[in-house]
Amino acid sequence: MYKDIATPVRTKEILNQYGFAFKKSLGQNFIIDPNILRNIVSYANLSEESGAIEIGPGIGALTEHLARNCKKVVAFEIDGRLLPVLEDTLSPYSNVKVIHSDILKADVAKVIEEEMQGIKDIMVVANLPYYVTTPILMKLLHDRLPIRGLVVMMQKEVADRITAKPGTKNYGSLSIAVQYYATAEVVMTVPKTVFMPQPNVDSAVIRLTMRNMPPIQVIDEDFLFIVARASFAQRRKTILNNLQSGLPSGKEKKQQIVDALNQCGIEPTRRGETLTIEEFGKLSDALLPHFR
Repeated sequence: MYKDIATPVRTKEILNQYGFAFKKSLGQNFIIDPNILRNIVSYANLSEESGAIEIGPGIGALTEHLARNCKKVVAFEIDGRLLPVLEDTLSPYSNVKVIHSDILKADVAKVIEEEMQGIKDIMVVANLPYYVTTPILMKLLHDRLPIRGLVVMMQKEVADRITAKPGTKNYGSLSIAVQYYATAEVVMTVPKTVFMPQPNVDSAVIRLTMRNMPPIQVIDEDFLFIVARASFAQRRKTILNNLQSGLPSGKEKKQQIVDALNQCGIEPTRRGETLTIEEFGKLSDALLPHFR
């Protein structure tokens, strides 16, 4: 058995050996508690036939736990300084491939096709950099990758927004965008004390399970998300006011917006957070002819 990377002593040893300094701009916070990592991996329900995609492996703390539990791990690392570190720390594992790339610019579908041949069950498992959590998630969901789902750590506040239900203070356009593609649940919360360096916020791990079909069928997906974003622009405003301000030339099209709301049985005085994803679906279809 190899010594776990994710202990305070071993992490410090590795950082000192390579003279590694954390880059705040890359949101680097390494986990120093192997139990947390074991729990994260367990929520992904991996088997010896599974593949895992990791984003931001750091010094390989989570990567090694994935490597022990599945057939193949592909990890995307943006920071070139970490490549020699990972080559060293992950040398015991022949089933890991590290790709030096920004995940937001990578063709992940192509990488899966090349690196995960014959693997039917694929999960994204990662401790996401907090400053780009939402763009990374939306890219992975929007690209409709051949994955079963994602188990990812993020800032607790963002996790609460992603998993929120209609009528709650955390519910917003992010909840709708993510829940359109996947079912979402918070599976564990993580204290800031298990990171090096410690972040200023607590974290949470969410599990997203990809839907075979979206919960609603809409004419134009992109427009659905535009309508959702506009509806939450200012939370205290009514949906009518927000749509007027947030949709292109919405001010001149007030009557068309009112007509669309009435057509869907939605009171113009309601607020965005009271609408279900089904209501947003109907509303975006009703508005679409006026904003094409």
